[in-house]
Amino acid sequence: MQTLSIAFCNCALVVRRNSIKNRNSVNLSLISSSSSSSSSPALICRSKSKTQTDSLRVLEWDKLCDVVASFARTSLGHEATKKKLWSLDQNFDESLKLLDETEAAIKMLQHGSFCLDLSSIHISLVESGIRHAQRRISLRADQALEVASLLRFFENLQIDLKAAIKQDGDWYKRFMPISEMIMQPVINRPFVKLVEQVIDPDGKIKDSASSALRLSRERVRMLERKLHQLLEAVIRSQKDEESVMEVAEIDGRWCIQMSSNQLTSVNGLLLSSGSGGRTAAEPIAAVSMNDELQSARASVAKAEADILEMLTEKMQMDLYQIEDVMKYSIQLDVINARATYSRAYGGSHPDIYLPPEDGVGSLSAEDESLAKKEWLLYLPRCYHPLLLHQHKKRIRKTREAVKYHKTADTVSGTLPVPADFQISKGTRVLVITGPNTGGKTICLKSVGLAAMMAKSGLYVLSSESARLPWFDNIYADIGDEQSLLQMNNLCCSHFLPFRVGAGTNPLEGAALGMSILESFAESGSLLTMATTHHGELKMLKYSNSAFENACMEFDDLNLKPTFKILWGVPGRSNAINIAERLGLPCDIIESARELYGSASAEINEVILDMERYKQEYQRLLNESRRYIRISRELHENLLTAERNIKEHATRERLKTRQELSQAGSMARSTLRRTLQQFRASAAQTSRSKVATQLQTKVETTKDGDNGTHSSSVLVRRPISEKGNKKLPVVGDSVFVSSLGKKATVLKVEQSKKEILVQVGIMKMKVKLTDVVA
Repeated sequence: MQTLSIAFCNCALVVRRNSIKNRNSVNLSLISSSSSSSSSPALICRSKSKTQTDSLRVLEWDKLCDVVASFARTSLGHEATKKKLWSLDQNFDESLKLLDETEAAIKMLQHGSFCLDLSSIHISLVESGIRHAQRRISLRADQALEVASLLRFFENLQIDLKAAIKQDGDWYKRFMPISEMIMQPVINRPFVKLVEQVIDPDGKIKDSASSALRLSRERVRMLERKLHQLLEAVIRSQKDEESVMEVAEIDGRWCIQMSSNQLTSVNGLLLSSGSGGRTAAEPIAAVSMNDELQSARASVAKAEADILEMLTEKMQMDLYQIEDVMKYSIQLDVINARATYSRAYGGSHPDIYLPPEDGVGSLSAEDESLAKKEWLLYLPRCYHPLLLHQHKKRIRKTREAVKYHKTADTVSGTLPVPADFQISKGTRVLVITGPNTGGKTICLKSVGLAAMMAKSGLYVLSSESARLPWFDNIYADIGDEQSLLQMNNLCCSHFLPFRVGAGTNPLEGAALGMSILESFAESGSLLTMATTHHGELKMLKYSNSAFENACMEFDDLNLKPTFKILWGVPGRSNAINIAERLGLPCDIIESARELYGSASAEINEVILDMERYKQEYQRLLNESRRYIRISRELHENLLTAERNIKEHATRERLKTRQELSQAGSMARSTLRRTLQQFRASAAQTSRSKVATQLQTKVETTKDGDNGTHSSSVLVRRPISEKGNKKLPVVGDSVFVSSLGKKATVLKVEQSKKEILVQVGIMKMKVKLTDVVA
């Protein structure tokens, strides 16, 4: 049997492992008693569930459950959150899953693209609508509208998740197991569209839902309008100007309402008297029209009922899917409540682990990182959650008061003092001493609540990631009237709770306490935390390496506790010093010191020096932590700068590559264009030479007088080069240089500088530059 016990004189925290076979069962118990109690030992067993329920209430776990549940956005989510937190029935693996859910929800909230707030959905209407569909009862319009709103909300979640995954595929794993929960249900989109088509956002069935409904409502409006006109005409026809009459509707029938003592000549039926001493009369002329109005309203109700029945049938077709959406929505609301609370109160993700069986053996593979830290229990700057809640509540009220009165007062409030718990693996018994109201109970309650918060999937309110054992059951009995009778369930099992010195003199109580604590250290208990006022228990550390001392710090100058824990230092007696500061006569003080003994005084001096050294050590430790934090921040900044430089270099290389590619493309384009121009110019030159050769006609004439020959050269130029000479007209014969043939002009297109010619049986368009007259 392995035991993790935290026992103390005024408060005791006991954690017990049940058996080696049931490795996942670890019990945590809190025991408290006052120094004035004189109860004697007794053993009376009672039910485990009753003891555990009482223990949770003693720790005020129910109040913390209320605080966390207030972050739920729906009524059903609020109830489910309280129920789940109160049960504490999770095993170790389930606790890990709950923490994963909370972490995933926090990541989704930090991402900023997801809305897990279900406050816009009236979840109770959805629940009643599902219940109606299950019982084959027609839905109400508001129920159908809320069911559609819930389906649309879940569909938007799926769309947002798909968009995030499209940007970065790793988000699906980062949001696990919530991402799987969101993508699991199938949304009935046709039902959503149908509801939106027939019901308006105010929950009223639209006129366009069916032709029968539209006609019936038009008939009702027409009859009501005629009835108003008729009744107003009757009122105007009354000769008595002093009579006060008005049109009113009583029991669905339109009538004329007047004072009960008022005489009238209205010919009609007297209806039941209304409130305020008034009577109503239904004119004879309006009776038949009122009857017709009742029939029209019945038709409207029948048409609306038909539409709602149709919606109910559509919903029943996919009722299981809608029930799944409802179930996952409540689960998401519970998870979101835990995540929102953890963020609002600055919690950190706790590392929970199963303690080794022998209390000092090696941890499991997943806890190797914890073993390197050499901490059995690590809760740095751990706040009591209810004290922190009260502080935030006071701050909020002060701000509201300042805002209401529109004053410039500053918002003030003293932040609760956090406790540091850093218990190494080698420690088996921790003895905590300190004055009454010094914070011992609050500190150890903080440990108990932290254990339950981690088990329930909540972040622990500590400055860093807390490491603590996982507990199966939590027991507590903290109060001035605690005795062995109140902890009898633990007595009947494996651990004998005690109050050191109850019903005995101080020496016997101290001896009994030393014996019991030593038995805890030797019996294989994982950890025992004990608070006491007996000085003898402080000395156990110096004779047994399994013991460790701690004390609650006390401010001698201000004569009040600081609520801080000093580790490795036993508490000293302050009564004589306090009495001296309060002005007790010197002779009484000296006599008290002589009776107390010089040895005790020397011990107090040694303890005082140890406290000073411890405070100096703590100051240096905090300073070193600050430097470590700064160095970590600088290291992160350097890594960020290095990453930015690499990203910048990558972007510059990409930019240079793109610029070179664009320059190459432009150069190729310019070269290609230049080559095309060069080829066109060469072709034009070649055509001009051919045209010149073809256009040259040598005419040789013989000189008849002297028998000599002379030759003249006729050079033909293209029409476009002839200046202001006339263009060819239809029917002219021209010479096409590119063909080397004559052609007949069929059409001239001067704007395009083209002509249509016919060469033999072929018709073609040629440029004017290619034509010679």
